[in-house]
Order: sequence, then structure tokens, then C-alpha cells
Amino acid sequence: MAHFDNHGLSLSTASDVAAAHYRDGVALMLAAWPGAGEDLDAAIAADPDSALAHAARARLHAMHAQLVEARARIAVAQEKVTAAHSEREASHVDVLALAVNGKSQEALKAALAHADRWPRDTLILSLPIGAFGLFAFSGMVEHNQAKVDLCERHAAHFADDDWWFLTYRGWSLAENGEVARGRAMLERAIELRRQNANCAHALAHAMFEAGANHEAEALIAGWLPEYDRSGILHGHIAWHAALAALAALERGDADTALAIYDGTVRHSVSLGTPINIVSDAASLLWRLQAYGHAVPEGLWEDAADYARRVFPKPGHAFVDPHMALLEAATGDRAALGRRLTALDELVAKGAIGAGAIVPAIGRAALAFAEGDYAGCVHILEPMTVDFARIGGSNAQREVIEDTLLVALMRAGEVQKARALLDRRLHRRPSPRDTRWLTGLAA
Repeated sequence: MAHFDNHGLSLSTASDVAAAHYRDGVALMLAAWPGAGEDLDAAIAADPDSALAHAARARLHAMHAQLVEARARIAVAQEKVTAAHSEREASHVDVLALAVNGKSQEALKAALAHADRWPRDTLILSLPIGAFGLFAFSGMVEHNQAKVDLCERHAAHFADDDWWFLTYRGWSLAENGEVARGRAMLERAIELRRQNANCAHALAHAMFEAGANHEAEALIAGWLPEYDRSGILHGHIAWHAALAALAALERGDADTALAIYDGTVRHSVSLGTPINIVSDAASLLWRLQAYGHAVPEGLWEDAADYARRVFPKPGHAFVDPHMALLEAATGDRAALGRRLTALDELVAKGAIGAGAIVPAIGRAALAFAEGDYAGCVHILEPMTVDFARIGGSNAQREVIEDTLLVALMRAGEVQKARALLDRRLHRRPSPRDTRWLTGLAA
């Protein structure tokens, strides 16, 4: 009996049980829903020679930042590929091996080539897209447009009711400025499969882009209780609710944001991945302080201690700016100095695709924390086009633009601050930006 995956691509297994568990495990993984590991383990138990099941398990380990396990498992997958496997399956394993082993540029090139031949191979098509995908971490400025282009190129291969493709096409569109169109796709996707954390997350992003903070809070409040805390995105989706709270009321609801942080986002309670825990903590606490709210005693140090443990070495274009925020906020000039020296060397070697913007953000953060707002502006203002190079989402990177904006206001650069606020308000409505613009006009 022939077996197929969720999108009709053949699977080289003789086991009905293995095929069923593989389909379920991949669907759960693509939805960021708990249980994927158990299904993929069951697929491997039913057919230990299933190369794709081993490869999918490796990908899941990598998503959970379990790199030792991921690399061991993808090596097994490569060993299991035989002449009995199709060309598509062999390529599938090869692409995942590049990604799991950290060969990002090669993985991106291979994933795009694979998708051109087998566009319905969703596990491979998923690699370039998303806030932490291969496009986002490629160092390119226009990675939002690249994600849209990829989705549009292959849209004809997916049905109008494909919950996974609607999720990532909608999110890509919303991040790239087509907010209403993208949001409509996301709302359709979550109707089709409510147990889809990637879609709830993407919909929170679309609402952020629309300035719909109250809707984002309502969405998360109504949906998050259905998502087990073990879900990889649980703490990060709660972070979106904290961002929405900061945009509320006259000056922002800092108490609600801090309560969310304390109960769901901080490392001692979150079961998310280190990259999300560190970036969410650094950017939320930095925003609180920049917006004029007090950060309770000990929170900065607690976040910084955790961050040092999980990211002991510099070299990641998205992580290092957030580490720099923590080091600047805690006044650890020595640690930040060592980081900047190392980053300068890596940039000079071409080892960081994002380039000079990464250490520049660290220097700007230090200037801002020490009250040198003119110095912060001097560093960041000429590099605004490069902010996107560090990867992540618009919502995550906004902390850098906020730092520049607040620095402009505190440095007395009223005209420049108003121009930046005008551009932001043209892009999306924001009660906070409106308040700031009104204050500058006064």
C-alpha cells in the first residue's frame, strides 16, 4: 500500500502506523502544538528506517534549541536514506541536514531550489519563512518582501483551505505592509484549525501592524488558555499581550505588562526557547524603561543572569543586540565592551551576515543607558535601513526604532522626532505614537 504525507507526497514506508504518526507529528510541528515529538517518536518506533521521520524529529529538536539531539538525529536520517527513497525524500533530508547543522546560507539556497521542484513539501517550504526563518536570519534588508515573493510564487499549489499555507502567507503579507489582506488569511486559517499556535501568533502580529491593540489583547486572552504552557510559543504569545498593554490607556498599562511578564514570559516560568525568552525579556523591560516606567528591582539582573547562561558567546545577529540591551541596562560595561570587540572582529571577517548594525545597536544602547541621547542618535540615525538585517519580526525590532525615537526627543531633536513619528503613524496607527506626536506639537 502506498503512503503519502499531508500534501500528497509519497512516503517510503511500508507501515500504516508510521505514516499516520508522521503525518500527525508534522502537522503538530507546523502548528507549534504540543505532541509532535510523541507522534514522531511513534513513527520511528513503527518504522526505524523511516528517514523522513528521523529528519522531522531532528527539525523539532532544532526548533526547541536541542542542538546536540538535532544533529545526532539528522545524522541517523542521512544514514537511513537508501535507493528505495525518492529523489524528493533524499533532497528533503539533505536540506534539513544543512539547516540543522547551522549551514544557513547553503540551507536557504537548497530549500528554495527544493521548493521550486516540490512546492508542497511544507516542512522544507517552512524553513525560509517566519520571524526566525532562513530569510529573516540571512542578513538581508528586504527579507519581508522575500517571504511574500516565495509564498506568492507557490500559492497556486495550495488549496484555499490549507490552514498551514494561509498562516504563513497571511503572516508574510501582514509583516510586509499588506495588513488587511494578510489578516483576512490568518483569520480564515485559525477558523480552519484553532489549535494552531503559529496562526494565533501571526494574527497577534497582524493586529500589532494594524495598531489593533485591544483586539490583540482580546485574541490572546481568549485563545492562550487553550494552549498548554509546554507549547513552544506560549510565553512569546503572552509577550504580545504585554506589548498591547503597554500601548493602552493614557501612558500605557505597565502594571498589566509586568504581571504578564512575571507570570508567563520570564525565564523562571516560561518553557519557550532561549532565543525568545531572552529577546522578549530584554525588549519588554527596555521598552518599559524607555517609555518612562520603572522596572522593578532585580528584574534586569535576573534576565541578564539567565541570558549569560544560555548565550555565553557572541555571534548571533538577533541575540547580540538583546544581550547588549541587558548589559547596558545593568551597567555591565565590561561585558558589553567584550561583546562589542568580539562582534567587530566577526563583522570584519564577514562572519555575521547582518554586518555593522549588530555592534552599532550595542553602542547605541550603552549611550542611551548612560544618558548620551545625542550619541545614541548619532549611531542609529544613519543606519535605520539596516535595522531589519538582524532578523526577527517588525514587532521585535521596533525596540531599536523606539530607542532612536526616544533618544531624538530627549536630545531635543523635535523636527526629526516628528518626522519619524509621522512615518510610523502612516505605516500603522499607534496611541502611544499619537500621544508623543501631540506632546511634541505642544
